[in-house]
Amino acid sequence: MGAWGTGAFDNDDAADFAGDLNDAAPADRPDLIREALEAAADNEDYLEAPEANAAIAAAAIVASQQPDGPEVDSAYGPDFLIDGGSIDLPDEFVELALRAIARILSDESEWRDLWDEAESLDEAITALEPIRAALNR
Repeated sequence: MGAWGTGAFDNDDAADFAGDLNDAAPADRPDLIREALEAAADNEDYLEAPEANAAIAAAAIVASQQPDGPEVDSAYGPDFLIDGGSIDLPDEFVELALRAIARILSDESEWRDLWDEAESLDEAITALEPIRAALNR
């Protein structure tokens, strides 16, 4: 995992996901977000880091659209959301994003294992808290 920080878009996989969203037609973007969230939330095997990273980025997007949610302000985030942009997402994405994060934090997750090996798991989990808080409101 090429990561330069613990933020939702601070890794190659999330930046690639944001690029895919930028390249997609606006009407197709919700489907891409759903697919990223489902890839983590519905995974019953060992969850690989690329899927986890894309799901975290997708969850950050869902959280950003909630009242008082954290803005997507990373230079690596989707251009159309940086500085308070918006996207219409179905309400069910909130629960899906929470399930994805719970799965990412489980023991069978490469994301968790990699941050643990780097001795930065607590910092990485803390970075998810604003996302989870916005989704739980």
